[in-house]
Amino acid sequence: MGKNYIDIEDDRGETLRYRKHVNGRGLVAHGAKVNPQALIEAGAYVEPGAKIGAGARIVRGAWVDSDAVIGENAYIDAHAHIGQGAVIGDGAHVGVRTDIGAGARIARGARIGDDETVAAGLRIATDPKGLWLAA
Repeated sequence: MGKNYIDIEDDRGETLRYRKHVNGRGLVAHGAKVNPQALIEAGAYVEPGAKIGAGARIVRGAWVDSDAVIGENAYIDAHAHIGQGAVIGDGAHVGVRTDIGAGARIARGARIGDDETVAAGLRIATDPKGLWLAA
């Protein structure tokens, strides 16, 4: 095992292999697709099957669950959690300690504030100030 890899055991006793991303040194699981122009900060995790677009920034402590999609130039702030299969649109911003539920959809350019929870399967669009718009 090279110095760029780390093995972590999950709650089911299975071992997952992570590699350090070239930009920012965050941990990216085997099977995740991260654009080389994205920034994954140290202390951030990207799970298997996730896709991270060009220019996206995943900040320290953030966790992108399996099969989630993060659009180009999206910003995932510290300690945010993006649930399994969730989609964050291009240029969207997810705040500190925010939880995006499994299968949720955040529209292009939307702003989700700090400490918010988006329920599983919900579709969210916001105005430029971050106020949620009716669907």
